[in-house]
Amino acid sequence: MIDELLDRFQAGVAARDAGAIGAVCAPDLHYEDPFLPEPLTGPGALAEHAEQLWAAFPDARIEANGPRLHDGRFLAAPVKLVGTHRGELAGLPPTGRFVVVQAVLFGELDAAGERLFRIRAFLDAYEAGVQVGVLPARGTLGARAMLALRGFGLRLTP
Repeated sequence: MIDELLDRFQAGVAARDAGAIGAVCAPDLHYEDPFLPEPLTGPGALAEHAEQLWAAFPDARIEANGPRLHDGRFLAAPVKLVGTHRGELAGLPPTGRFVVVQAVLFGELDAAGERLFRIRAFLDAYEAGVQVGVLPARGTLGARAMLALRGFGLRLTP
């Protein structure tokens, strides 16, 4: 059942089908990811969030990236989000870069065990910024300069 829900969720993202995503989510869904200032509530809010993703990454899809773990109520699913940045993203013009973001979806089913009630996406938002081209790669002079500007100082590396 859980694998089927996750398969349908992933297929909805790949098909750009907000209705298919909503069909596997509870009406009082709670969704969080590092790109959101606060959690989303309800399938409609998640659909709007997905539509922003699809506008920026028209070929976006979620792919399973390892074995899923679940106990009948809670689940953990390693995935990767892949797509090409071809549309505006939070004011950033398209870069044309292909992005692969590794993530883990941690979720909880509703009381009936039939729909996704809570989903949290854990991912490296900094690495996503590097791949899109808005942040310097870790360990580079640009990354160290950015840390210095933020007040973390410069470290000598061996």
